[in-house]
Amino acid sequence: MKWSVWLVAALGLTSLLWAPAAHAQARIRDIVNVEGVRQNDLVGYGIVVGLNGTGDSVRNSPFTEDSLTHMLERLGVNVQGEEIKPKNVAAVLVTASLPAFARNGSSIDVSVSSIGDASSLEGGTLILTPLKGADNEVYAVAQGSIIVSGIDVKAQAARETRGTPTGGSVPNGARIEREVNFEFNQRDSIVLALRNPDFTTAARIEDTINAEFKFPIASMLDPGTVQLDLRGMTDSPSRLLASIENLPVTVASPARIVIDEKSGTIVLGEDVTISTVAIAQGNISIRVTEYPVASQPNPFADGETIVLPRSDIQITETGSRNIAMLKPNVTLSQLIDGLNALGVSPQEMADIIRAMKTAGAIHADLVIR
Repeated sequence: MKWSVWLVAALGLTSLLWAPAAHAQARIRDIVNVEGVRQNDLVGYGIVVGLNGTGDSVRNSPFTEDSLTHMLERLGVNVQGEEIKPKNVAAVLVTASLPAFARNGSSIDVSVSSIGDASSLEGGTLILTPLKGADNEVYAVAQGSIIVSGIDVKAQAARETRGTPTGGSVPNGARIEREVNFEFNQRDSIVLALRNPDFTTAARIEDTINAEFKFPIASMLDPGTVQLDLRGMTDSPSRLLASIENLPVTVASPARIVIDEKSGTIVLGEDVTISTVAIAQGNISIRVTEYPVASQPNPFADGETIVLPRSDIQITETGSRNIAMLKPNVTLSQLIDGLNALGVSPQEMADIIRAMKTAGAIHADLVIR
């Protein structure tokens, strides 16, 4: 029997969480993307007003004063020749994602980030900002009050900052003004792109779809692509996708071991096997103690005090000295039993896995982060 394992190897935690697992099944919609159905990134340059003295300084961010001057002139306020030094204005970049099939008048969220030396955007209001796509066309306009999760508290002799007060968001702050033309229902074929390309999973998607319609409409082009031929179908492409996107498919998972050295976490996949290998594990503890001795001259004698070095080095071997022999093609549960038999710590277990991979005894992809 094969087992799936979640090995929580945080420092100081030696417990293993493992349970028998059946083959994982997922819906087609959760493992593929439909070609052409995607988001589009939008970006714009804007001005935030209403800040409580935490805006850009004119000296370090002169573009903020220029932007404010141009905005006031468009509103009919003549400020030419005037010296403007506001402390409640900040220049920002506004970003958003235009969803697929978004229609005119619908709203989307936007993110706002300061590009000057403003210390906080808390309490600010984003002024009407056009958002452009990669083709330099305006697809949405953004405006609204900014929500900031960071905190910036400043006193005369201290300052405390939590989070990022120079960035925030405006929920539903942009309104779509232009649609992306995409005639989805006019297509005679649909391409499904696997998020994790795999020959076995792509073949199972093809078989599942063809079994649902009783005749072949799906064909696997490569491990990352399955094409649907819609010629002769009475249903529209949208209706067809709605009927297949919830079909369950057994996902083939690669044999993989992931080691996160920062947190000490080790995650092992289900199909990890190893060849015949012997593992010996032990720790060497080296302790060095320095106790210098001062040598002083006799009273009333010429001379100087000399410090003589004295050192004591002790080397001891701790930990398990047992040798574990693992048979060929053992399963993951047997691998864990062998490592537990040595009484190794989580960090030592990660070192052993790396050494086994180097020796060619472990058959899995090793990912170290």
